[in-house]
Amino acid sequence: MTDHWRATCIQIVSEGVADAVGKAEAWSIINRNIDRAVSAITAACTGPNPPNLVLMPEFVFTGGPRHNTVPVWLDKAGYAIPGPITEPFQALARQHGIYIGGNLFEIDPLWPGRYFNSCFLISPAGDIILCFRRLNTATFPSPHDFMDKYVAHYGAEGTFPVVETELGRIAMVACGEIAIPEVSRVLMMRGAEIILHPTNENYTPGQEAAKVSRAAENMVYLISANVAGSIGFSADGSEVGGRSRILDYRGTTLAYEESIDASSNASAMIDMTALREARRDPGMSNLLLRTRWDMYRPYYSSIDIYPSNQFSESPMEDLTALKPLVETALSNLEKAGIIR
Repeated sequence: MTDHWRATCIQIVSEGVADAVGKAEAWSIINRNIDRAVSAITAACTGPNPPNLVLMPEFVFTGGPRHNTVPVWLDKAGYAIPGPITEPFQALARQHGIYIGGNLFEIDPLWPGRYFNSCFLISPAGDIILCFRRLNTATFPSPHDFMDKYVAHYGAEGTFPVVETELGRIAMVACGEIAIPEVSRVLMMRGAEIILHPTNENYTPGQEAAKVSRAAENMVYLISANVAGSIGFSADGSEVGGRSRILDYRGTTLAYEESIDASSNASAMIDMTALREARRDPGMSNLLLRTRWDMYRPYYSSIDIYPSNQFSESPMEDLTALKPLVETALSNLEKAGIIR
């Protein structure tokens, strides 16, 4: 077990494939993104402060789907884990003896016609040891779309995965899902000590506050790597990323790269001994100890807002299919007295 180790955010530019014509053109762009990421990780590993773990941004290899329907995006940007996108990083992890976290749009032959916004973690042996598929989405397919079948197949371990490593117990969440408190909370309940957060976002006060809050309230280290330059959903490039960040279990920023430049400056030492001692502390600063967990169960069991299993039999093909679900969720919020 390694109690003190270095994490580094790989903040790099991403070329999108949303406007690419066909799979061949899309792959040439993806290949450039892969090469850029490999070079950046290699530079970090051969620099003065070599990391034990590096994290790349969300959908750094493809950008966002934007106007593409699900079948078109599957053809352009959908790849298996492991597969041709992860393979260069699996080799790189073995070469440098490091953990590498990333994110891509994943396809799985078990669930045809769907893609997933998936976070992955590679071990120093080059193995994929964690894959988390984003649950709360605004535009992407989600396991929640066929929740009963998904959970029956994967269980809690596959739906909210946490992996034991020599660095500690690691989990992952993607981009805006950091603003959904329950996801990080469940991961912490399942033992997570470190949450890796590949993201692809412009600045909002709420998103920045969510990072601090998730780290502090769950007493976890949060490692958040954002894209350099423009974000994946910005068609004209006017919305930009930057602000890769590492926070400790009190919500204190350990490293921050404010610029939108390609950089590996967001790098910090992680002290697992300090975290574990803080979680055992009987005093007022131990939020996990002070939380009265049982009081909140009735409220969650009595409310149902966004309907699950709505694409259980056949996958969604485009965003228009979500319109009735959004209307139902709004109606349920109104019935619950949350909105007027």
